Amino acid sequence: MPEPRGSDIHVPSLPTGLAPALEAGGLRLYLKPVGLEPAGSPASRALAGGPLVFSQCELLWRAAARPGEVKRCRASVDALEAWARGEGNSVARWFDAALKRLTRPRPGLAGLSFDRPALMGVLNVTPDSFSDGGLFLDPAAATAHGRRMLEAGAGIVDVGGESTRPRSSDTPVEDELARVISVVSALAAAGVPVSIDTRRAQVMAAALDAGAMLVNDVSALTADPDSLALVAARKAPVVLMHMRGEPATMHLKTDYAHAPLDVYDELAARLEVCAAAGIAAQRIVLDPGLGFAKTSAQNAQVMGELALYHGLGCAVAVGASRKGLVSAVKRGSTPQERLPASLAAALLALDQGVQVLRVHDVAETVQALAVWRAVRGLADHLAPGAAAATG
Repeated sequence: MPEPRGSDIHVPSLPTGLAPALEAGGLRLYLKPVGLEPAGSPASRALAGGPLVFSQCELLWRAAARPGEVKRCRASVDALEAWARGEGNSVARWFDAALKRLTRPRPGLAGLSFDRPALMGVLNVTPDSFSDGGLFLDPAAATAHGRRMLEAGAGIVDVGGESTRPRSSDTPVEDELARVISVVSALAAAGVPVSIDTRRAQVMAAALDAGAMLVNDVSALTADPDSLALVAARKAPVVLMHMRGEPATMHLKTDYAHAPLDVYDELAARLEVCAAAGIAAQRIVLDPGLGFAKTSAQNAQVMGELALYHGLGCAVAVGASRKGLVSAVKRGSTPQERLPASLAAALLALDQGVQVLRVHDVAETVQALAVWRAVRGLADHLAPGAAAATG
């Protein structure tokens, strides 16, 4: 399995003379907030309208002809703004747009408010999901578990009827519908906010009719030719996750020049397609797809650069729960034994401003969130249910 080829070059000062290559399409620029912390510094900018702010960024750039060679430089936002003005109109316009995408508030959707981190509880009603397959095939058991997750502090419960673990095969659509619709309907009737985890337009439509508030598609609306138009027509909020190929083949598609930036560019391309179809960025959450078409080394690279994806202008979700994201975890534990790794990944994501954590272990993650908020000085941002769950 190919490992990432990308190399990073840290340079001591901001570059000059980038405008011609940028205007010709031979250069890609990226802006990543760094040093995220609670509000306090007068020179800081709020990240996406949330509780964290930044006063410095990393500027990253790479030539189209050498995509694996990434250069980066860290500077204050004010210094970067002055640099961009000095580089000319094209660089100044790029910087203004990039900073606006980083700072504009993310409007809430599907009952979630992004002024604080939110939890998406995982509820797989499948016989073969990698972690909880077979546990919630009975609709009554699934509904009860979904209600427990809400009581523990989940903001939304994500119901899935098809396993998308590596090398998994497709589930017949009739089977997927039979598994999920009664559960979605029962949870919605009980007042539980529900998302539907599916790649199929037919399942999306039926679940929305049954009360689902959000579509979560691991294929970013590419697997079904009807899904893009359906989500646009229904004005449904949607999670677009990064994946290459199909679950059965994605482990063969890990040939990235630089995994974090390639994922960024591929998600940006999906945003353009969605915009053309009438799906506004305000209705989209982006997920870099940890564990999907990525090796252990690439997962680690992407996790280390999660703040980069705020530059796409949407809320960011991360699903690291119980996954064997790095080789040591994969070799040394079963999915059910990966709570420590899951919490470590969650805290890493929180420190990079991620708005949504998709988790199996809601109550345990709520405790980790409470500690993170207290240490960060954000105790007053406790989510509903968190105080009761943590005592």
